[in-house]
Amino acid sequence: MELDCIMLRRPTDPAPVLVRRFVQLFTGLFLYGIGIALVVRGELGVAPWDVLTQGIAKQTGLNFGLITVITSGIVLLLWIPIRQKPGFGTVMNALLVGPAADVGLWLIPQGLDLWVRIVLLAAGIVVIAIATGLYIGAHLGPGPRDGLMTGLHRVTGWRIWIVRTGIELVVLAVGWMLGGNVGIGTIAFALLIGPLCGYTIPFFAIRRSGRMPADRVGARAKPTVRTGTVEAPIPAPSAAPGRAPA
Repeated sequence: MELDCIMLRRPTDPAPVLVRRFVQLFTGLFLYGIGIALVVRGELGVAPWDVLTQGIAKQTGLNFGLITVITSGIVLLLWIPIRQKPGFGTVMNALLVGPAADVGLWLIPQGLDLWVRIVLLAAGIVVIAIATGLYIGAHLGPGPRDGLMTGLHRVTGWRIWIVRTGIELVVLAVGWMLGGNVGIGTIAFALLIGPLCGYTIPFFAIRRSGRMPADRVGARAKPTVRTGTVEAPIPAPSAAPGRAPA
């Protein structure tokens, strides 16, 4: 027996909510690039995808940001066979994180003292976690890499952590063979980014009333019981003696 309740979807968010979503998206993407730059300038090891980017940069001579954009485009092509649909935020992620990382790499010098590089690594991980919460919380589409992970999870039925770990191990191995920087920072990122994002994603998530009951728009929906091919309304329970209906 299946219980159905008719719900109506709001066509758009109120203007203030929509503006906040876009501001939060672009702020998050810019900060994500800055966070990547902080970790890279820490020179103690970078995240798996950035190891790949560094390795490709060493082999080709292209700049970090351009390779990030190209890699994002290639990852988006992998969405096609698994029928993963991009959102506006997905496209913006692919286009903007790389240039933002280049800005950060331009602002932060290389060859700093060890204690400064440790601070940069820690700050970069925290900034990336905040940026992830901001852009995901805007609900405008996942990034290319996150979408690949969730798409493979949906298609294969494998657990998220298995899919993510498998992807990042492959990316890490290829990047390391190409000359990317693997170190203590890589391990720190792997251990810390999950728990931090577990806090920042719900913290920055914008609450949206994407569905609203039909009685809010002038017609109260009646839940129905589906038995075979016949649907019949469930009668409302009678009020207890001496008590008004809720």
